[in-house]
Amino acid sequence: MVVTAPFTSARTPDETARLAADTMWENDPACRNLGIEILDVGPGTATLAMKVVDTMVNGHDTAHGGYIFALADTAFAYGCNSYGTVTVAAQCSITFIRPGRRGDRLVASAREVSRQGRNGIYDVTISVDGTVIAEFRGHSRIVGGSFIDGDVSKVDTPAP
Repeated sequence: MVVTAPFTSARTPDETARLAADTMWENDPACRNLGIEILDVGPGTATLAMKVVDTMVNGHDTAHGGYIFALADTAFAYGCNSYGTVTVAAQCSITFIRPGRRGDRLVASAREVSRQGRNGIYDVTISVDGTVIAEFRGHSRIVGGSFIDGDVSKVDTPAP
Protein backbone atom coordinates (compact mmCIF):
# COMPACT_ATOMS: atom_id res chain seq x y z
CA MET A 1 0.00 0.00 0.00
CA VAL A 2 1.36 3.40 -1.04
CA VAL A 3 0.47 6.40 1.08
CA THR A 4 0.91 9.82 -0.48
CA ALA A 5 0.93 13.11 1.31
CA PRO A 6 -1.70 15.67 0.36
CA PHE A 7 -0.58 18.34 -2.10
CA THR A 8 0.84 21.42 -0.43
CA SER A 9 2.10 24.50 -2.18
CA ALA A 10 5.80 25.14 -2.04
CA ARG A 11 5.07 28.86 -2.05
CA THR A 12 4.93 31.02 1.05
CA PRO A 13 1.86 33.26 1.47
CA ASP A 14 4.02 36.27 0.52
CA GLU A 15 5.25 34.50 -2.63
CA THR A 16 1.65 33.62 -3.55
CA ALA A 17 0.60 37.26 -3.09
CA ARG A 18 3.47 38.47 -5.30
CA LEU A 19 2.70 35.90 -8.00
CA ALA A 20 -0.99 36.85 -7.88
CA ALA A 21 -0.14 40.55 -8.26
CA ASP A 22 2.28 39.88 -11.12
CA THR A 23 -0.28 37.68 -12.89
CA MET A 24 -3.03 40.28 -12.52
CA TRP A 25 -0.70 43.10 -13.64
CA GLU A 26 0.12 41.26 -16.89
CA ASN A 27 -3.59 41.31 -17.78
CA ASP A 28 -4.47 44.78 -16.44
CA PRO A 29 -4.05 47.48 -19.10
CA ALA A 30 -6.39 49.83 -17.18
CA CYS A 31 -3.91 50.08 -14.31
CA ARG A 32 -0.96 50.62 -16.58
CA ASN A 33 -2.86 53.32 -18.54
CA LEU A 34 -3.74 55.12 -15.32
CA GLY A 35 -0.10 55.05 -14.22
CA ILE A 36 -0.88 52.93 -11.15
CA GLU A 37 2.16 51.33 -9.55
CA ILE A 38 2.30 48.43 -7.12
CA LEU A 39 4.29 49.40 -4.03
CA ASP A 40 3.71 46.33 -1.87
CA VAL A 41 1.55 43.21 -1.67
CA GLY A 42 1.06 40.52 0.93
CA PRO A 43 -1.62 38.10 2.06
CA GLY A 44 -4.80 40.19 2.21
CA THR A 45 -2.95 43.46 1.65
CA ALA A 46 -1.85 45.71 -1.18
CA THR A 47 -0.43 49.21 -1.43
CA LEU A 48 -0.63 51.01 -4.76
CA ALA A 49 0.08 54.56 -5.90
CA MET A 50 -1.01 56.87 -8.70
CA LYS A 51 -0.09 60.44 -9.61
CA VAL A 52 -2.96 62.84 -10.37
CA VAL A 53 -2.17 64.16 -13.85
CA ASP A 54 -3.86 66.97 -15.81
CA THR A 55 -6.41 64.65 -17.43
CA MET A 56 -7.62 63.46 -14.00
CA VAL A 57 -8.92 66.77 -12.62
CA ASN A 58 -12.53 67.90 -12.73
CA GLY A 59 -14.25 71.28 -13.15
CA HIS A 60 -13.23 72.30 -9.61
CA ASP A 61 -9.56 71.64 -10.45
CA THR A 62 -9.46 68.74 -7.98
CA ALA A 63 -8.89 65.04 -8.57
CA HIS A 64 -12.00 63.48 -10.12
CA GLY A 65 -13.57 61.09 -7.62
CA GLY A 66 -13.78 58.37 -10.23
CA TYR A 67 -10.00 58.22 -10.47
CA ILE A 68 -9.65 58.07 -6.69
CA PHE A 69 -12.24 55.29 -6.64
CA ALA A 70 -10.41 53.45 -9.45
CA LEU A 71 -7.17 53.47 -7.44
CA ALA A 72 -8.95 52.30 -4.27
CA ASP A 73 -10.83 49.60 -6.17
CA THR A 74 -7.59 48.38 -7.69
CA ALA A 75 -5.86 48.16 -4.28
CA PHE A 76 -8.93 46.25 -3.04
CA ALA A 77 -8.71 43.89 -6.04
CA TYR A 78 -5.02 43.18 -5.51
CA GLY A 79 -5.62 42.64 -1.77
CA CYS A 80 -8.55 40.24 -2.09
CA ASN A 81 -6.92 38.33 -4.97
CA SER A 82 -3.62 37.96 -3.09
CA TYR A 83 -4.40 34.32 -2.29
CA GLY A 84 -4.43 33.46 -6.01
CA THR A 85 -8.13 32.58 -6.10
CA VAL A 86 -10.44 34.36 -8.55
CA THR A 87 -12.19 36.98 -6.40
CA VAL A 88 -14.44 39.84 -7.48
CA ALA A 89 -16.15 42.83 -5.89
CA ALA A 90 -19.66 42.24 -4.60
CA GLN A 91 -20.15 45.78 -3.27
CA CYS A 92 -17.97 48.85 -2.70
CA SER A 93 -18.37 52.31 -1.22
CA ILE A 94 -16.12 55.30 -0.77
CA THR A 95 -16.19 58.35 1.47
CA PHE A 96 -14.29 61.39 0.21
CA ILE A 97 -12.74 63.36 3.08
CA ARG A 98 -10.45 65.89 1.38
CA PRO A 99 -9.79 66.68 -2.27
CA GLY A 100 -6.85 65.35 -4.19
CA ARG A 101 -4.98 67.89 -6.30
CA ARG A 102 -3.20 67.95 -9.62
CA GLY A 103 0.31 66.56 -9.06
CA ASP A 104 -0.57 64.67 -5.87
CA ARG A 105 0.74 61.14 -5.48
CA LEU A 106 -2.20 59.15 -4.13
CA VAL A 107 -1.36 56.07 -2.08
CA ALA A 108 -4.04 53.43 -1.52
CA SER A 109 -3.41 50.89 1.23
CA ALA A 110 -5.78 47.90 1.34
CA ARG A 111 -6.10 45.58 4.31
CA GLU A 112 -8.25 42.57 4.95
CA VAL A 113 -10.82 43.05 7.71
CA SER A 114 -12.55 39.67 7.41
CA ARG A 115 -12.34 36.61 5.17
CA GLN A 116 -14.81 33.82 5.86
CA GLY A 117 -15.82 31.16 3.35
CA ARG A 118 -16.25 32.86 -0.01
CA ASN A 119 -16.78 36.37 1.44
CA GLY A 120 -14.33 39.06 2.43
CA ILE A 121 -14.33 42.65 3.67
CA TYR A 122 -11.46 44.99 2.88
CA ASP A 123 -10.75 48.57 3.90
CA VAL A 124 -8.66 50.87 1.73
CA THR A 125 -7.24 54.16 2.95
CA ILE A 126 -6.25 56.67 0.29
CA SER A 127 -3.75 59.30 1.38
CA VAL A 128 -1.50 62.06 0.09
CA ASP A 129 1.75 62.59 2.00
CA GLY A 130 0.26 60.76 4.99
CA THR A 131 -2.99 62.79 5.02
CA VAL A 132 -6.09 60.67 4.50
CA ILE A 133 -8.27 61.95 1.64
CA ALA A 134 -10.71 59.02 1.28
CA GLU A 135 -11.81 55.76 2.88
CA PHE A 136 -13.12 52.84 0.83
CA ARG A 137 -14.77 49.59 1.91
CA GLY A 138 -15.12 46.63 -0.42
CA HIS A 139 -16.97 43.35 -0.02
CA SER A 140 -15.47 40.52 -2.05
CA ARG A 141 -16.74 37.18 -3.28
CA ILE A 142 -14.56 34.23 -4.28
CA VAL A 143 -15.97 32.91 -7.55
CA GLY A 144 -13.55 30.27 -8.67
CA GLY A 145 -10.30 28.41 -8.68
CA SER A 146 -6.71 29.53 -8.83
CA PHE A 147 -5.77 32.04 -11.51
CA ILE A 148 -2.08 31.56 -10.77
CA ASP A 149 -2.12 27.78 -11.20
CA GLY A 150 -4.46 27.71 -14.20
CA ASP A 151 -7.44 26.18 -12.35
CA VAL A 152 -10.19 28.62 -13.32
CA SER A 153 -12.61 25.90 -14.41
CA LYS A 154 -14.74 26.48 -11.32
CA VAL A 155 -15.33 30.19 -11.94
CA ASP A 156 -18.99 31.13 -11.56
CA THR A 157 -20.44 32.44 -14.81
CA PRO A 158 -23.75 34.22 -15.14
CA ALA A 159 -26.64 32.36 -16.74
CA PRO A 160 -27.45 33.45 -20.33
